[in-house]
Amino acid sequence: MAAEIQPKPLTRKPILLQRMEGSQEVVNMAVIVPKEEGVISVSEDRTVRVWLKRDSGQYWPSIYHAMPSPCSCMSFNPETRRLSIGLDNGTISVNFQLKYFPSSHQSRVTMILFVLELEWVLSTGQDKQFAWHCSESGQRLGGYRTSAVASGLQFDVETRHVFIGDHSGQVTILKLEQENCTLVTTFRGHTGGVTALCWDPVQRVLFSGSSDHSVIMWDIGGRKGTAIELQGHNDKVQALSYAQHTRQLISCGGDGGIVVWNMDVERQETPEWLDSDSCQKCDQPFFWNFKQMWDSKKIGLRQHHCRKCGKAVCGKCSSKRSSIPLMGFEFEVRVCDSCHEAITDEERAPTATFHDSKHNIVHVHFDATRGWLLTSGTDKVIKLWDMTPVVS
Repeated sequence: MAAEIQPKPLTRKPILLQRMEGSQEVVNMAVIVPKEEGVISVSEDRTVRVWLKRDSGQYWPSIYHAMPSPCSCMSFNPETRRLSIGLDNGTISVNFQLKYFPSSHQSRVTMILFVLELEWVLSTGQDKQFAWHCSESGQRLGGYRTSAVASGLQFDVETRHVFIGDHSGQVTILKLEQENCTLVTTFRGHTGGVTALCWDPVQRVLFSGSSDHSVIMWDIGGRKGTAIELQGHNDKVQALSYAQHTRQLISCGGDGGIVVWNMDVERQETPEWLDSDSCQKCDQPFFWNFKQMWDSKKIGLRQHHCRKCGKAVCGKCSSKRSSIPLMGFEFEVRVCDSCHEAITDEERAPTATFHDSKHNIVHVHFDATRGWLLTSGTDKVIKLWDMTPVVS
């Protein structure tokens, strides 16, 4: 009797809808135009392009506008169709050349946000300045000097809190008023610079991506200082986007990796690493513990740490590896032997899916209504993805 052939499980992955080329330099930012078959992009080649879908099904740049300086960033408001563009020369343009904020920054604008409810334009620059302007008059309302060049900017309309992530790895929270600001707090968790921020106003959590390859979820609303670490990239995290309706985080890396995280699970904080002069499992001395080495006539060992319990252990007592997805470790990491035995197969079940965009991503934009993801890369290419197979 012939053996029954079992069908292979279907692999869910994003579907590439469109590939857009034409920019002479890197596309720094791009957005999907809601409810339309269109994309707006700004590039290092000084151009603003509006890509519209033709009868052939291909997107082509139907509107082409040259700015006086390379376009470093942008913010598009779908309700008012207002386009705010940050330029390399430090100025901000609203609706192309119709309105300029000439005194915005002394050097390249790194991030920009338009807040419709307050008619504010928020921006950061390579001059280490955060500033906010009145979008109607162009008047500068206030500013704040950051500890390093900012590379992440988010704003909560309800509380008027602004979140600024910088290259030093610090996240700064400011409370904005009409003409002044108050420092609320600063915090660090990354070993590298912050490269991206994403704010969820519903759950009141802040996500930060970093050049240290990690993402951290900061529970701002919980007021308990909870920070959940997510390890799923092999290169620096370049961009973040959050799907509120499904509670899934999309993170994109410099190596082209797209990771979709299920945040609708009860995650655990990674433990603090414990200090010890000897292995906390077998009591063998570590190599700097000269007294115990002399007394026991033993050679000192190298110190390691179990990622599950945080104990200081030697290599012999931590020879096993395991993924711990609920702690954010989607890849296998070092664990002590006792923790390895205690981790169940259910606890090893992945909470993220991994996909390859095949280009080095510098920016993403997610359209939740259609489930489309836009990625722009260092290869001067814009790609449009249908994410509904994995974000649903």
